[in-house]
Amino acid sequence: MSFVAGTLDTLKVSREVSPYGYFLTDGVDDVLLPYTELVGSKPHINDMVDVFLFYDSEDRICATMKKPLITLGEMTRLVVADVHPRLGCFLEMGLGRQLLLPLSELPEKLEYRPIPGDEVFVFLTHDKSGRQIAKLAQEQDLAPLMFTAPAAWKNQWVEGWVTKSLQMGSFVVIDGGVVGFGAYGLIPSSERIESLRLGQRVRARVTFVREDGRVNLSMTQQKEHGRIEDADRILAFLKERPTGGMPYSDETEAELIRNRFGISKSAFKRALGKLMRDGIVIQQGSWTYLAEQAPKKQEQPEGDH
Repeated sequence: MSFVAGTLDTLKVSREVSPYGYFLTDGVDDVLLPYTELVGSKPHINDMVDVFLFYDSEDRICATMKKPLITLGEMTRLVVADVHPRLGCFLEMGLGRQLLLPLSELPEKLEYRPIPGDEVFVFLTHDKSGRQIAKLAQEQDLAPLMFTAPAAWKNQWVEGWVTKSLQMGSFVVIDGGVVGFGAYGLIPSSERIESLRLGQRVRARVTFVREDGRVNLSMTQQKEHGRIEDADRILAFLKERPTGGMPYSDETEAELIRNRFGISKSAFKRALGKLMRDGIVIQQGSWTYLAEQAPKKQEQPEGDH
């Protein structure tokens, strides 16, 4: 058969077969254009129509007049429409049907995998049977499209899409806007305030513009601004507590700090230090209190309540 799934073609209408649709021909082979895949007015015999070729749910190659968001060999960013734990992610491709991004293309760690609404850069390719599937775009595919980040970006906040998450950090394609496709950045694990998924939209601050035009990023404020913001967050939390105390101190484990306040332990310690220097809070053992509500040491709680 001369038809290739995932490609656009211009074919002649050879005949209508009710109740199925129209058969199109390239002069050698025929392919069905179902009634459900028509766009606009019905075609006439011998009309030339522009179509996209795909495999339907019964593994038959068919044609549609609907316009896809991606074609064979093309790379673009597609929205995750659904997730199947054993198959992978299904991506919206603009045809009223989804494109499979196989499980083998996804990160091993579940916390790094996309969820519906995330957007991933992919190619349209074929599986061994010739059916269309998505393949995740890799760094070598994205890099040639990137522009060099300007030095003026330092300390600016930017937005982009996570293209890969690892234990050491997350790679991001920063929005290019009118400048171009985008710039490449890395958020080191120490600068993440949460686990970042493949395809997640993220906002981060440029901390360093490298000579190769890539950037290092952080999801936190600069230390001085961040210290004030984090101190306000801790203070608000303490004021909401009936006793004016919390079972967190500069000795608390980093994971507990991150889960409760969404900041790193070092940021927590900086903010706490500011509040203590200002005389607003004091520490007693593993607890921190508003200074005016701190209990006598023998009244100190032993656990989190």
